[in-house]
Amino acid sequence: MLTLNGGSSSIRFAFYDALDASTKLLDGKIDRIGASGTTLTVEEMQHGAHSRTTTPMDAAHHRSAAAFLMDRLGSLPLFRSIGAVGHRVVHGMKRSSPERVTPDLLAELKRITPYDPEHLPREIELIETVSRLHPELPQVACFDTAFHRTMPRLATLLPIPRRYQSKGVQRYGFHGLSYTYLMAELARLGDPAAAHGRVILAHLGNGASLAAVRAGKCIDTSMGFTPAAGLVMSTRSGDLDPGIMSFLALTESMDAAAYQKMVTHESGLLGLSETSSDIRDLLAREADDVRAAEAVALFCYQVKKWIGSFAAALGGVDTLVFAGGIGENSPTIRARICGGLNFLGIELNDARNAQSAALVSAESGSVAVRVIRTDEESVIAGSTIRLLKMGADS
Repeated sequence: MLTLNGGSSSIRFAFYDALDASTKLLDGKIDRIGASGTTLTVEEMQHGAHSRTTTPMDAAHHRSAAAFLMDRLGSLPLFRSIGAVGHRVVHGMKRSSPERVTPDLLAELKRITPYDPEHLPREIELIETVSRLHPELPQVACFDTAFHRTMPRLATLLPIPRRYQSKGVQRYGFHGLSYTYLMAELARLGDPAAAHGRVILAHLGNGASLAAVRAGKCIDTSMGFTPAAGLVMSTRSGDLDPGIMSFLALTESMDAAAYQKMVTHESGLLGLSETSSDIRDLLAREADDVRAAEAVALFCYQVKKWIGSFAAALGGVDTLVFAGGIGENSPTIRARICGGLNFLGIELNDARNAQSAALVSAESGSVAVRVIRTDEESVIAGSTIRLLKMGADS
């Protein structure tokens, strides 16, 4: 079982045991596609031992990266045993479950690329590359938006003329595969909030969002019509006053394409700091660079505000989960976000937080604050295996 997770500048992949989606056999990624220093990293797990290889490569775009990857993976002995390929597809519109890739589904994904021009074309390229090189392999699309299909209608509405609803202009939400994993992991850990309580999930990475979950169902999320909405992120602006677009059009003759590039690739932490999109770099510079300090402060402030707003929507909070590259690995950011939230029952144990322990909340707090390493690929693998098994049994 092979999973492919195409991002804006990377492709992650993993091999899983077809009988057990929790058993990962090999994983890796192609990083920095379209930039200098592109590398293919492969990490293999055998008998408890890990081996890691890194290979420099040229990949001017996702098409060449996908072809290179499938050629390299096809040469592995492990590839001969795979029976299917599962893909992360960021936008699924109103689809609420994974679907087998068919010509009709592929045509529909191409039709809706204007809803997510940053991700869908690259994901379609991956699907078509696999189909061209290995037409015998069934493929399954797993949609990031599906997790949020339980949101009440009120949470999906955008306050623009109602006629645009018929065109699918609404709040969708993303990072759904990550959230699906986090909720399953909460249940595995025996946290009663997973099934019956009030949970706030914070996926904080290059892309960042939060989701509010009540009794196992998503009721709201910070991202909206596109993944550029909500929080300030590494290079994405998050929510902006819509008047900014007309202002820049009038004063700088900025068209829609340039505006899209700005809010998606040139804004966020990078735009504020003018030096880096990586919060680790900014933390290292903040003592001497006010721009870095302000970028970090705004990120933490906005996450704190979203936690407060979701606590209001949920009527309180029982469990707060940090995930994603920043959420999992930065005790400093977690501490700054949670500072001052003791009125909600959110308090950290400094020692456990410093170690990024699984449970970082203090005994005196009423909210369980957890750090969970998310795993979108295992969700893709499990969903693909279940869907194809259902098809075989029917």
